[in-house]
Amino acid sequence: MSKNSLDAFKFDQTTEEIDASKKVKIGIIGTGWIAGAHLEQLLQMPDAEIVAAADIVPGKAEKFFADNNVDASNIKFYPSHKELIDAGEVDAVTICTYNATHAECAIYALEHGMHVLLEKPMCVTLDEAVAIRKAEKASGKILSIGFQPRFDDNMKMVKDIVQSGALGDIYYIQTGGGRRHGIPTPFGTTFIQEDTGVIGAMGDIGCYSLDMVLNAIGYPKPLTVTGYTSNFFGKDPEYFTADGKPAEYADIFGVEDFAAGFVRLEGGIILDFRIAWAMHLDTPGDTIIMGTKGSLRIPSTECWNGTIGGDLKLYQRVAGKDVCTEFPMLPPRAHSGFYYKMRSFLDAVKTGGKAPIPSEQIIINQAIIDGIVKSSKLGKEIEIEIPEI
Repeated sequence: MSKNSLDAFKFDQTTEEIDASKKVKIGIIGTGWIAGAHLEQLLQMPDAEIVAAADIVPGKAEKFFADNNVDASNIKFYPSHKELIDAGEVDAVTICTYNATHAECAIYALEHGMHVLLEKPMCVTLDEAVAIRKAEKASGKILSIGFQPRFDDNMKMVKDIVQSGALGDIYYIQTGGGRRHGIPTPFGTTFIQEDTGVIGAMGDIGCYSLDMVLNAIGYPKPLTVTGYTSNFFGKDPEYFTADGKPAEYADIFGVEDFAAGFVRLEGGIILDFRIAWAMHLDTPGDTIIMGTKGSLRIPSTECWNGTIGGDLKLYQRVAGKDVCTEFPMLPPRAHSGFYYKMRSFLDAVKTGGKAPIPSEQIIINQAIIDGIVKSSKLGKEIEIEIPEI
């Protein structure tokens, strides 16, 4: 492939000027670790005004702003998402609560006429995702899901290569990722408890892997799934004590630290997926998208968090010769993915535009995760049905 052809997959690094004359009043619901990333980016945006925050733990929201050296004299604090929303002082909310409450917070905000940026995972079950979609449709408000890897230029390059037709018809995808030693306990235990996290590695990092490939191929619907989940590491006290954590973490561990799924998608595409918080491997393998005209290899990373581990490689057969075209990794953009996640949401709110990461796509992501959980419990393949909304 010529240099000019490769140039077609580069992206504009310029930034637009922000109109600060129209401000969006923001409320932050949930002030745990991920809220810090939201706050950091919102403080860089002159058209964002944080006016409220809510957390069910008394004093936690106030401490959150103090710890981040933010003057909170003009911020109102509430003990629940309902009280913040009922006050009617914000245009939009960012939902940073634990997984189990994503749905109830999002639905309540949408029903009360507020735009919503909902952190990933969208929720924990397909039924919840359907309820969120119905509330969104009835409200006419913007709901965007927090998948910041979408804004990485290398992720965009993956999609552009696939959509260019260079691979032909896609028939098989291998994807996933993992961490050799990465159960997320430095930020408390809500990630690993069943009543708060509900889903583990799939909700934390697996949803990124699914989005990377599903977005590239146009988010076809899943038809069936055979799923498997396990928690061998999370239930082992030695795992935590070796890392300087309490052995009791193993007693409260109630989610999966590994999951795998074999998914049949519309269009005759097979999706072979696996994700791990902990394993005796550096990686469960690269992402591979195989097509009738070519295949694309996307290198993995040793600590998967929605990034690409190296140059992309496109394998084809041209004029009877096996060829490989390398697409060098693109440099980082001017800001982090979290910035563009927040920026795109604010722009959509201000202009009445479309949701940057639409729920009509992510409900498919959620359906696959939900299907893996159900299939694993039943020990057999199941059909996936996503109702029309």
